[in-house]
Amino acid sequence: MRLATTIRPYDWGSVTALPELFGTEPTGRPQAELWMGAHPGAPSTVDGIPLNDLIATDPVATLGERTTARFGPALPYLLKVLAIERPLSLQVHPTTAQAEAGFADENARGLPLDDATRTYKDASHKPEMVCAVTPFHGLCGFRAPAATAELLDRLRLPDLRPWIDTLRSGEPETALRTVFAQMLDDASRPLRAQVERALLDIAPDTGDDDLAPYAGIARACPGDPGIVAALLLHHVDLPPGQALYLGAGVPHAYLGGIGVEIMANSDNVLRCGLTTKHVDVPELMRVVDFTPAAPHVVRPGHDPAGEHRYRPPAPEFALTRYDLTGQAAHTLPGGVPRIVLCLDGETHLGDGLTLRPGQSAFVPAAAPPVRLSGKGTAYGAEPGAFTV
Repeated sequence: MRLATTIRPYDWGSVTALPELFGTEPTGRPQAELWMGAHPGAPSTVDGIPLNDLIATDPVATLGERTTARFGPALPYLLKVLAIERPLSLQVHPTTAQAEAGFADENARGLPLDDATRTYKDASHKPEMVCAVTPFHGLCGFRAPAATAELLDRLRLPDLRPWIDTLRSGEPETALRTVFAQMLDDASRPLRAQVERALLDIAPDTGDDDLAPYAGIARACPGDPGIVAALLLHHVDLPPGQALYLGAGVPHAYLGGIGVEIMANSDNVLRCGLTTKHVDVPELMRVVDFTPAAPHVVRPGHDPAGEHRYRPPAPEFALTRYDLTGQAAHTLPGGVPRIVLCLDGETHLGDGLTLRPGQSAFVPAAAPPVRLSGKGTAYGAEPGAFTV
């Protein structure tokens, strides 16, 4: 089933990256996210019918018995292509319990789903994984407090001493919670301005690789409280083909590059900075996980040849990158709901459907095994490993 899809024009998106990748005409506006899936916020359509409505007419045929039993009558994942020109918001995602409670609370208060001040758009958690198509970089997870203290020391600002001392001497999670909250508090505005000026004084060619990414954030988001809070997070560089997985509560912000992203079928985002969208610091502080941890990089398996399988620890989704050579074909087993995206070149599904860059198709669970061929790069999304 060929999908008609939506591109979201968020202000952090690139005006040219997706048109250049897909061979389409620029609109003059940012093209940030291409959505493929059945989320009610921007469902893909099949012959004009929203995919979520199509699934609701026969969940077992479209999703399969096991997927329906595990996740209900809804596609459990959402697939996107991101084209990032400037930093996304500094954000976290809730657990399922937090999402259910927050969604119910905002419904009870009568907030419409499209209200700009709404935080919870649905009742689902939102684990996610982004796979780099071009060199991709971002922030992910809290660095060990002592390492951040050393980084702050290099800014040579005496007024940072209380934060530095807290990070060096306190219990890690408590220290991070204390400093993070103070960094976002309005009372710290003068100190945030000092840090921002110090970052802006760092020239791109100084060779200070550790501080350079944060200086770039300061240039892109002047005056934003998230600039200083970002210094607590790891900076991550992903080469093409590597992926980054994020679970509930992990603070993060993507900074630049093109990536294929897959996530649970949710649009729940709690923001605290680097954005013009709704910010909800109290709710974010309730949800964020202050455990220092290294970023969860996912490297693909290679079995069989030409298939690069990304299998993160999320039951809702898995991703496979297919290198199509024009010779060997791949077989997509039946029994699961699958979305196939052609990223570049030409992708053939069976004998009757050809996808070109940026085009995608939904393969329902009831379909027999499908032959995937062509020349270029395709991605296949499906539910992850789970037990009913």
